[in-house]
Amino acid sequence: MTTLILALAAGAVVGLALGGLGGGGSVLAVPALIYLLDFTPAAATTAGLLIVIITSLTGLVTHARKGRVRWRTGGLFAAAGIVPAAVAGALSVRIPSGVLTAAFAVLAVVAAVRMLRPRTEPAPQDPVPAVPAGRAARAGAGLGAVTGFLGVGGGFLAVPALVTVLAVPMTAAVGTSLLVITVNSTAALVTRLATPTALDWAVIAPFTATAVLGAWDGQRLAAKVSTAALQRIFGAVLLVVAVFMLVDAVV
Repeated sequence: MTTLILALAAGAVVGLALGGLGGGGSVLAVPALIYLLDFTPAAATTAGLLIVIITSLTGLVTHARKGRVRWRTGGLFAAAGIVPAAVAGALSVRIPSGVLTAAFAVLAVVAAVRMLRPRTEPAPQDPVPAVPAGRAARAGAGLGAVTGFLGVGGGFLAVPALVTVLAVPMTAAVGTSLLVITVNSTAALVTRLATPTALDWAVIAPFTATAVLGAWDGQRLAAKVSTAALQRIFGAVLLVVAVFMLVDAVV
């Protein structure tokens, strides 16, 4: 019963972050699975991908209905990350647990710093400058590799990449990032499931369910609380978790 309650509570927090910020919540899922629910790092990153896919799809539907998804741009960006995500996903299960935990902790620190640092949106440009295809492909491939290797959606990386690299307006960047995250996470999950990994579905199912519900609540919360305040709260929590994981991996 305690495990079920922890899974429900952790899923709700992850969903709130995803719904309220459009990214950053999934990076909390892996440490919750490891330290609260006794998953191995390999199993946690695999389960994290599944949770990311389902919650991202939920958010994608909402943004699509409001016309806030750039399908062609997001599709091309995601296509560049499919192969790296699949390859990184296959390699990840062969990495020692300590190394995987340390790598994830470093990524979590980066995510926390991005949340805590004041964000300035770029001024709109007219006309929008052409984006070099090679630069866009490298950004998409890099995001796909991070997604596959560490089992996170990478929304905190995808949104600024879409804005700065592909000149997607901020109003459409979050919705478009959910498309990219869904595609890359699916590619990584397919390769991971081909490698035997023990997954506790009795924990993953309620975790995912409350994450989906939390995402809906997060969207409503974002309408009442400033994005900057939400970022500071989740960023501070994530930074503490990241430091704990890093110490645990090193000691």
